[in-house]
Amino acid sequence: MAAQALAKPAPYFGLHPFIEANPGAVFIRRTRAAGRMDGAGMRGEGLQLGREIFVSLDRPGLPISHRVVLKPNVLTHRGRDGTRVNWGSDPDFYEGLLAALRELGLRKFYYAEANYRTSRWSAQYDDIHDRMGVEICEPERRARHFKDGFEMNWTRPADAVVYREVPHYPPINEPDTWLLNYAKWRSHGMCLTQACKNAQGLTVWPFQRFCSGWAMVTGVPDAMKPYICTDVVERVNRYLESHRRMGYSRYQSTAKLGPVEQEIWAHKTCDNLSALRAGLHMIEAIYARNEDPADPVREFLPNMVMFGKDPFRLDVVGLWLGGHEPGNVHFYRIAKERGLSNTFNPWEVPVYEWTAQGPVRRKLTDFPRTLLKTYYLQKAGEPLYHLVNEPFDYDRVKL
Repeated sequence: MAAQALAKPAPYFGLHPFIEANPGAVFIRRTRAAGRMDGAGMRGEGLQLGREIFVSLDRPGLPISHRVVLKPNVLTHRGRDGTRVNWGSDPDFYEGLLAALRELGLRKFYYAEANYRTSRWSAQYDDIHDRMGVEICEPERRARHFKDGFEMNWTRPADAVVYREVPHYPPINEPDTWLLNYAKWRSHGMCLTQACKNAQGLTVWPFQRFCSGWAMVTGVPDAMKPYICTDVVERVNRYLESHRRMGYSRYQSTAKLGPVEQEIWAHKTCDNLSALRAGLHMIEAIYARNEDPADPVREFLPNMVMFGKDPFRLDVVGLWLGGHEPGNVHFYRIAKERGLSNTFNPWEVPVYEWTAQGPVRRKLTDFPRTLLKTYYLQKAGEPLYHLVNEPFDYDRVKL
C-alpha cells in the first residue's frame, strides 16, 4: 500500500520555488552534450533539467489535469546531399523535458506552430509527439474560419499598435493551460531568434507573418483586415520618426528588413506578447550555427540552456552572450516604451547559474560569449553578416 501511495502523482505541479520567487532573473544551465548528434546526451540533459525545475506539489499549485502547450522552434534545412538537418530547438532535449513533465503525472499536451506544414518534415518531432501523446494543432485557416470563429482564441493586446485582436491556437490562453515557450538560439534578420520571436508562431496562420513589413499590414488578406488597427499607418510612422530623432542606431540602413520592417515586427511582437500568458520561456543554446557562409567556423557548442519567466530579460541576456549589444536591437527599447518590460539593459538582470544543487548567483561575464553573426540592419560598407556590437551608454539612455 505504501509503495502504491508513493507511485500516485501529487495533485499539483509548478516551477521550482526559487524560479517563481525571482521572476525577473535569468537562469543558465551548463550542459555536457558531446555534439549536435549526441541524441542520448541531449535527452539526458533535458530530463535532468526538467526534473530539477518542474516540481510536484501537494499544496495548491497548477492541477496536473492542466493542458500543457508546447512551442519549440522547429527549423530544418536540407543539406546538399539531400539530408534534413534540424537547426531549431533540439528535439532530443525537448523529449527529455516532456518525459520529466510526464513523470509529474501530466498527460494533456498540445503542440502549436503556425508554420507546421512547412516544418513537419522534421520527422523526429512527429515521432516524439506520437509516442508522447501530444495533440497537434492544425495550423492553417481558410477565410471562412475567421468569419465563423473556427478554433481561434482571440485576445485584445494592451495598447495595440498593429493587431487590434490577436488569434492564437486553442487551447492557448484558456484557463486550464500552461505554456512552455522553448526557443532556439540562432541568427535572424531581427538579430537573434529567441523567446520573444519564437512566440509569434503561436498566432494563427497567416497572422504569424510579422517580418513582411507593410505587405502584411495594409496588404493583408481580406479576412485579416477587421483585426488591423485603423490608425496603424499613422502610429507606426510616428514611432519610426520619433526613434530616428532619438538616434536609434542603424536606422539609416537600406537593408531589405529595414527600419520600417523592424518597427512593424517590434509592434506586432509587442501586441502578441501582451496577449499571451506563458509559464516559462527557455532558449536552447546547446549547439548553434554561424549563418555566415563565408566564415570558416560554422558550428558552435556553447553547451548551455537559458530560461526564466520574463522573455524580454531572457532575450537581452541571450543577445549579449551571442556577441551583440542589446541597446542596439531596438525591439527591446520599444517593449520598454510600451510598458511591457522595465529594462533592455542586460547588466540590470540578475543572472544565476542553475546547478544540480540549485541556483548560484553569477556575473554575466562568468559565461563565455558565442559570436552569432546576423544580417540585422546592415550598415553601408558592412558585411552582410555582422555583429550588432556598437558600444551603448545604458546610463544615458533610460527612456
